[in-house]
Amino acid sequence: MNDIRRSILWVVFGLSMVLIWDKWQIHNGQKPTFFPGAAPVAATPATPASAGDGSLPAATATTPAATGEMPAGAPPAVAAAQRHVITTDVLKLTFNSEGGSLIGADLLQHAAATLSSEDQSDLPFTLLKQDGSNIYVAQTGLIGGSFPTHKTPMTLVGSPTALTDGEDALQVRFESAEVGGVQLVKTYTLRRGRYDIAVQHEVRNNSGSAVSPQLYLQLVRDGSRLASDTPFYSTFTGPAVYTEQSKFQKVEFEDIEENKTSFQKNSSDGYVAMVQHYFASAWVLEAGVARENFARRVDNNLYAVGAITALPAVESGQSLTQQSVLFVGPQDEKLLQTITPGLELVKDYGWLTILAKPLYWLLEKIHGFVGNWGWAIVLLVVLIKAAFYWLNASAYRSMAKMKKINPRIMEMRERLKGNPQAMQQEMMKMYREEKVNPLGGCFPILIQIPVFIALYWVLLSSVEMRNAPWMAWITDLSSPDPWYILPLVMAVTTMIQTALNPLPPDPLQAKMMWLMPLMFSVMFFFFPSGLVLYWITNNILTIAQQAHINSRLGVPLKFTMPFDLFKK
Repeated sequence: MNDIRRSILWVVFGLSMVLIWDKWQIHNGQKPTFFPGAAPVAATPATPASAGDGSLPAATATTPAATGEMPAGAPPAVAAAQRHVITTDVLKLTFNSEGGSLIGADLLQHAAATLSSEDQSDLPFTLLKQDGSNIYVAQTGLIGGSFPTHKTPMTLVGSPTALTDGEDALQVRFESAEVGGVQLVKTYTLRRGRYDIAVQHEVRNNSGSAVSPQLYLQLVRDGSRLASDTPFYSTFTGPAVYTEQSKFQKVEFEDIEENKTSFQKNSSDGYVAMVQHYFASAWVLEAGVARENFARRVDNNLYAVGAITALPAVESGQSLTQQSVLFVGPQDEKLLQTITPGLELVKDYGWLTILAKPLYWLLEKIHGFVGNWGWAIVLLVVLIKAAFYWLNASAYRSMAKMKKINPRIMEMRERLKGNPQAMQQEMMKMYREEKVNPLGGCFPILIQIPVFIALYWVLLSSVEMRNAPWMAWITDLSSPDPWYILPLVMAVTTMIQTALNPLPPDPLQAKMMWLMPLMFSVMFFFFPSGLVLYWITNNILTIAQQAHINSRLGVPLKFTMPFDLFKK
């Protein structure tokens, strides 16, 4: 009867894992693996965010259907929009004369693709873009009346092209034509070695009467998933809002579609951002400036996140300025912390942030000492295993004792297989006599699981791993091993570790004990090399400590192989 109950529990467990995996696939925008259904019906577009008496204009797109109506009072374009390319030592930016928007950003110190893609390894990574297949742009403008928007033609003042040697800053200035007597002047200040851009908006009123415009800042991108996402792991891509009160709040594209977004709409601090694996963009208003945060669908598969702030009344003949910061760059924690509080959270560790941040700090310190991220990973795992040495020793002692009495348990099960009640009593008596706790090997390991999951997210999220070499054929710790050597080593060490553990008395459980690590190992063939390296190091140290404990307790180092199990 006990065996039947265990079998039923294993079937329930297996089905539960299948269902959880399917839901995880759907959650990450992938097609269901096991239970494909009808395609979801597109949700009704969310009502555009509005402020005062002027609705936020539609975002610029490449097709007429996506452009929406021109805002009231905006003059028609008198000439085709022009693109202006400005270069610093770390950024190559493309501005559009339509609205003075930033429609392109190449990160010159980051390769377009990982080093495993040699055809693109010499090209810079493009974060912002506006082409036939993708849209990801930063836009600003005025609403609340007949004012310039991101669709209003603007003129570049002067002819800046690049930050020259000896210069620490470069200003890029756009001036709009007057709309209803109001002119908008945007000044971007680019600094050497910096990914944060100071943006000043100046409102000049020549209308003959006071005006009270509202300034909007928004990031617009399509909802396409990253090419780096796989069925085995996926990182968050989409809008995010941060406030001191509610902290970091991710906004799923699907929630925007279904009008189910949940984030703090009104605040006087924080930022709005677009987040993806390794990189991010963000608009930051000055602290103390009241703003309304929004996230909305602009058009089919096109989304915007931004903030609207009401400007003080501007008398005729007067002007006012509003300062902000636009960040476009990598998720470098040290850099992000210097721009505004909480911006480092765009590097998303999830619910284990409290553990992940100290682990990243320690990893960075080790890297500063050894100068190689691969060896830094190895040394960090060694330090973690050392910290948990006595906890692991307790678990392995319990496992060794279980392995020592395992032949007696198997003999007893065979002898009493027709009497489950007597079998249970005999087994409990044997545990008491040998002072063995069958769960003693589980709890110490369970305590450590959050630490290793946190380290997993540190390695998966850190842009430092991108194109970072380890040694020999491993030239990029963020990409899978091109020769599959590390995954094979990981599979072998996992099987050795499993062979050192005592077999569960139940044959079905024993088979599952072998099958699950094998399936787990197969997944690692598609994981980044840095993650596989960390797991191999952990496996090798575990095997060494387990063998040492067995030796001290006089338990022979015997491998329990699965062949006999699967013949039955």
